[in-house]
Amino acid sequence: MASSSGTTISAVPDDIIRTHILTRLHGPALASVATTSSQFYALSTDEHLWASVCQSTWPSTRSPLITSIISTFPHASRSFFSDSSTTTSHCTPLNVNANPDRTPQLISAVDLYYGQQIVFSRVLETETVSGWFRCSPFRLDLLDPKDVVQTSVQYPEGENSCGELRLSWIVIDREGRRAVNVSSQKPVSVKRHWLSGEFQVRFASVLVGDKGSASELALCQLVVTCGGAEGGEMQVREVSMEMEDMEGRHLNGRESLGIIQRAMEGKRGKKNVGVEAEEEARKRYKEFVGKKKERIEKKVRAEGRLDMLCVGLVAVSFAAFFSMFVLW
Repeated sequence: MASSSGTTISAVPDDIIRTHILTRLHGPALASVATTSSQFYALSTDEHLWASVCQSTWPSTRSPLITSIISTFPHASRSFFSDSSTTTSHCTPLNVNANPDRTPQLISAVDLYYGQQIVFSRVLETETVSGWFRCSPFRLDLLDPKDVVQTSVQYPEGENSCGELRLSWIVIDREGRRAVNVSSQKPVSVKRHWLSGEFQVRFASVLVGDKGSASELALCQLVVTCGGAEGGEMQVREVSMEMEDMEGRHLNGRESLGIIQRAMEGKRGKKNVGVEAEEEARKRYKEFVGKKKERIEKKVRAEGRLDMLCVGLVAVSFAAFFSMFVLW
């Protein structure tokens, strides 16, 4: 790259490049610049640049707890950004052995946007060693039942307006020094309650199930429930995560923890940004729902045939008994 005077970019002082060029780039652009030359690679690995990128992308990472955890990652903020901005791939079987004892605590860094405006950020610590967590249905709630988050955003009038909501839910394994973003970013479905008028906005990601096979999938569901305040502003009333298998069964903590571990360690897909990634997330969600419906219907038909067989056996037994009684 040269100007009219013949000066190349390599002649520009590193401090100028770092301060006035690289600080203006978002994460994917910064990663791309790092591949152009050894000079830019060296400059683009600066920890302060990537820390700034992470904190501007996910305000929840400004928390001292998250900052201290990120500092332990192999390449600190650069590794964390790479983990948290890419999708998980469920297409290839993952040879990762789940070990719940390896992860005694999960950290969640959650950010909710409406358009470009941040409306909610929170960090949640969840212990994973108790029998209650491991045996109970897996569910993470960021808000208590009576908690309400007031926002300055006008309450949406319709489902299309709720489509402007964006959610990032990063799950962090402190001991494993890995992270994964389990949100689809944009909603995969929006439903309005006929009585309360609340919108239930669903985000999701399809992950490899607890059996570790690509044919056994699990759905990580993230639900945001929004209502309207008297002044017309939007209120956030629920932000939660659950996990279910292809038969619609809610998975327990131990099973869900194994799925999250495999998602962290497994093969990653495309950057979790852009229209293409959003459409892919919706497509995977619809495919999962379709397969789950087929499996449940097949199970119902099998149970129906078994019921008919049982009824038939009872009828035959009764007829045989009645015949013996008459003959006697």
